[in-house]
Amino acid sequence: MPKVTLLAHTPDPERTVASAAKLCYSPASIDDVRSGLTDEKTASFVEMLAEIGHESPIEHASFTFGIEGVSRALLAQITRHRMASFSVQSQRYVAEHDFQFVTPPEIAAEPEALKIFNEAMADDLKKYNALADILSAKHKAQMIADGMDEKAATRAAEKKAIEDARFVLPNACETKMIMTMNARSLMNFFHHRCCNRAQWEIREVANQMLALVFEVAPNLFKNAGPSCVNGPCPEGKMTCGKRKEVLELISTLKEKK
Repeated sequence: MPKVTLLAHTPDPERTVASAAKLCYSPASIDDVRSGLTDEKTASFVEMLAEIGHESPIEHASFTFGIEGVSRALLAQITRHRMASFSVQSQRYVAEHDFQFVTPPEIAAEPEALKIFNEAMADDLKKYNALADILSAKHKAQMIADGMDEKAATRAAEKKAIEDARFVLPNACETKMIMTMNARSLMNFFHHRCCNRAQWEIREVANQMLALVFEVAPNLFKNAGPSCVNGPCPEGKMTCGKRKEVLELISTLKEKK
């Protein structure tokens, strides 16, 4: 299952946001903009921004997460959130000779389905290794023929081989990444991905992220979560119909540890 760690964040994120907001609405100089920002006034500025819908100041707070135990299928979804920075473990440079994989809970719950799934993973691994071996031997022979010494040729050939062998790896193949988002992008991310209609894996990642950022910036993320946290569900006929349960879950995530 996914594991999310908050690796770093803007120091004193809420005061940083409040400073930016204060500058927008007062004649304060840069030297003076943080003066007088008590915890109470900081919280008040952050709350005001939420009330009037002024979102640009919250972009000054950023959060960096380590995400592991997730699938390449999740990678395809999470990178659609363009206002973020990603560093992902590369299948081009990191060999997957014994790759780990993510098993969807619905498959894990059905013995027959799980058997088929595990067989497919084993078959993919077998074919990946076979392709890597064939291509590596081909490239090594050519490199040695071109004058490269055997040790260097072995390393270079494997790297070149796995570039193409990775094409048979499944979406279930496990990966890990470091991701940075500013608070405004996180609000949007939680809006879409904490929703019950989001795919289960990215929803789990989003929920863990929300719990982590709320712990360090509770005023900033007070209203964060899916649409139904702050009003009616916008999904219409496609609503999950479980607003009460969703609100209870989000409330639990925001409980201070």
